[in-house]
Amino acid sequence: MHAAASLLHRAPGRLARQLLRGPAAVRRTAAGAVTAALLAAGGLAPAGTAEAAAPAAVDVTVDTRAGLGTVPDTAYGLNSAIWDAEMNTTATQDLIGDAGVGMLRYPGGSYGDIYHWRTHTAPGGYVAPGTDFDSFVGTVKKTGAQPIVIANYGSGTPEEAAGWVRYANVDKGYGVTYWEVGNELYGNGHYGADWETDEHEDTSPAAYAHGVLDYISAMKAVDPDIKVGAVLTTPGNWPDGVIGEGDSADWNHTVIPIVAGEADFVVVHWYPGGSDAAGMLTTPAQLAGELRQLRAELDAAGAEDTPIALTETNSNLLMDTQPTALFAADTYLTALENGVFTVDWWNTHNGVGEISTAPDGATDYGDMGLLSSGGCTGSVCEPPVNTPFPPYYALQLVSRTARPGDQLVAAGSADALVSAHAVLRSDGDLSVLLVNKDPSASRTARLRLNGFTPDGSPAELAVFRDRASSIDTSTGDAAGVTLPPYSVTAVTLHPKDGTASALSAPGTPEVTAVTDTTATLSWPASTGGSPVRYEIYRQHGAVSELLTDTTGTTATVRNLAPGSTYTLSVLARDTDGRLSRPSDPVAVRTTSPAESTCQVAYRVTEGWGNGFNAQITVTHTGDTAIDGWTLSYAFPDSGVTVTGYWNAKVVQSGRNVIVTPESYNATLAPHGGNAVSFGFTAANSGAYSPPAVFRLNGTVCTTT
Repeated sequence: MHAAASLLHRAPGRLARQLLRGPAAVRRTAAGAVTAALLAAGGLAPAGTAEAAAPAAVDVTVDTRAGLGTVPDTAYGLNSAIWDAEMNTTATQDLIGDAGVGMLRYPGGSYGDIYHWRTHTAPGGYVAPGTDFDSFVGTVKKTGAQPIVIANYGSGTPEEAAGWVRYANVDKGYGVTYWEVGNELYGNGHYGADWETDEHEDTSPAAYAHGVLDYISAMKAVDPDIKVGAVLTTPGNWPDGVIGEGDSADWNHTVIPIVAGEADFVVVHWYPGGSDAAGMLTTPAQLAGELRQLRAELDAAGAEDTPIALTETNSNLLMDTQPTALFAADTYLTALENGVFTVDWWNTHNGVGEISTAPDGATDYGDMGLLSSGGCTGSVCEPPVNTPFPPYYALQLVSRTARPGDQLVAAGSADALVSAHAVLRSDGDLSVLLVNKDPSASRTARLRLNGFTPDGSPAELAVFRDRASSIDTSTGDAAGVTLPPYSVTAVTLHPKDGTASALSAPGTPEVTAVTDTTATLSWPASTGGSPVRYEIYRQHGAVSELLTDTTGTTATVRNLAPGSTYTLSVLARDTDGRLSRPSDPVAVRTTSPAESTCQVAYRVTEGWGNGFNAQITVTHTGDTAIDGWTLSYAFPDSGVTVTGYWNAKVVQSGRNVIVTPESYNATLAPHGGNAVSFGFTAANSGAYSPPAVFRLNGTVCTTT
């Protein structure tokens, strides 16, 4: 992204125009002020009033047998921009360190495509004093973070990028591991919107992908140990699905096959927006589906296990108030639970923007920074420079709750206004992070634990309340934890003595074979003892179920459904019957039947970010003609709604779809004598993964 509005008076007009950009552009103008007043704990009635009603109870389920991966040391990231004069000050460094930031991104969003490191210049943009690369590395070292650097693709060359790698890692010994090739290059005008500088004659996704290969070659010739990432779009967000002039596929389906096996990681950005605070607070749930769809796109192109970095995110509205603090807590952990290795908040400082009011009455300064820039809009001024905004405290609480090396495990809430995340800490404790998105009412959380036995001592509580300027700590009864309105609460429990196994978690499983109904896994053995057996669990929401067990380190899971995705974890059981921690998860995608009497081809023909057209072709290969057919399938994602159709009748109920023919295409000839094609238009809110199972008159078809 770019500098905030309050900084534009110091920058040329070109940058101002970049900020006012197309479909993906209304963003990154920062966070809000923190007032000194603390709300009283939820559920307490003001003096002189009748006793307040008891907070509504909500069941929160945690299953420590369902592993979601280990928190990496790069998990909690933050953007640093060269137009931010406060970027490398001692005060900023101290605040970044206190927030647990483990990755810092430089030189600042779209500035990455105009920045020339040798001269420390960004033609068309403003460069603040004291923001050069060496000063940035000083901040990295003081805070204990790692750097992630944007190599200039838009107006640079592979040779320039290779020179930066040489300076950083050979000449200076800085050890910069992570490098991105450009920023949001899909915003280079190829799809209409042109906020991102790209001086190449060919601005197509194919040209970018081949350019990435050139950058990788030049940069790794200097230091083969670096990791270089390519820019992708986030499924369900513009311009995902859009096919540009002269292209045969959209950005992801063009770039991924070209860079597969060469790019060390891929980069996406996520600014979900929403029309109001309540809508915005539902979007982290969409992020999980979007990341699953992205992972499926990578896997389908032979880029299995390619890491994903979310190097920019923010809420896009009410950015410096409590709603975005709740959004931040939810987003960081949702992304990490879905395999992202870094989540980098936009921005450290950003600048005052449009003034508005949050549902709790707090002033929003339209500032996307974690820390105040101290600017003014008219007579309304932000608090002093470096005053933390609410999202700062949310990040601080999350990073203290789910620390690098801790293991993310499944958690879920029975209340849509309360989200839940959990970690098994390295010391054996269980921490549950709960977000109450109700602006006016408390909740009482009742923890339902599977696979963990607490010792019965009081729970340790850490709470960031609405309009607060610090995190409160206390102890309480884990049987009923009060969640104040608009709050983030961490609950930490200690394990009962003798309930934890000395066995380590088994190594990450690998899928060695898969059919439509089976999957064979193998995994590295557990250490710390001799396991009696290994158990394979399927994650099903916030709980898990045992599928099979074995005394070896390989097993075949049977009776799976065709065309379905399963998330599996392996645990070891010791001689005393205690389970180890779960392995990192593995996703298993069963195939459609290899043989069937019908075949279905599904293809998205065009998209526009929040909607798409698709075509389905049905072929009958059985021996007897079908006169009158019904095709049924289900969308994997809940945010897909059919809005129109042709050459068939389409009826949708929730995720489920039933299709029947028109009079002119009701007959399917035997042995593939003909094929029937129909299409539909759908709106999507978030992910829109293709249906995996199609049934023709009840028969599961082969999907092609």
